[in-house]
Amino acid sequence: MGQSNINLAALIGSRICHDLISPIGAINNGLELLGMSSGQTGPELDLISESVGNASARIRFFRIAYGAGSAQPLGRAEVVSILSDSMDGGRLKAVYGPLDPQPRWAVRMAFLAVQCLETALPYGGRIEIACTDGTWDITGHSAKQSVDSSLWGLLKGEGVNELAPAHVQFALLPEVAADAQRKISSQLLPDKLTIRF
Repeated sequence: MGQSNINLAALIGSRICHDLISPIGAINNGLELLGMSSGQTGPELDLISESVGNASARIRFFRIAYGAGSAQPLGRAEVVSILSDSMDGGRLKAVYGPLDPQPRWAVRMAFLAVQCLETALPYGGRIEIACTDGTWDITGHSAKQSVDSSLWGLLKGEGVNELAPAHVQFALLPEVAADAQRKISSQLLPDKLTIRF
């Protein structure tokens, strides 16, 4: 996948997320108006509201992870909000360390790394995102892991026979890193997994 293909894929991802976030926001607004005007609540409306919230949070996450990267800074509050909302109610918790705004391309790579760790931590755990002197460390902590060595080999540039859509982040992260002139490294230990760039 060359640079032009990465950019094209990112533009497609941005377009899809942009086109989906508006109707999902409208559904959420409609639910709020329905609750205010009729005063009705119940498990049905709660389920719809929760589902819309989850969809909106995932789209916000995907917009960064699969959208176009740039030098535009993303503030800490926005990144923390996206991570918190996308993992709300799940088994994984993420802690975002950088205090200063970070370039969108770097946060994009961090989000792709988070997705790689999510795949390896199906039983839950804690993901810590740190940046020290321009080096990013995304570390997943859990006593129970499910590491597919062929997927993690993609981060080292190794090939894989077949890639499921749920694992596209493993193929995309090294390509995005190469485009940003960054090198990906990983460390797999019994109680923690780290991706560094």
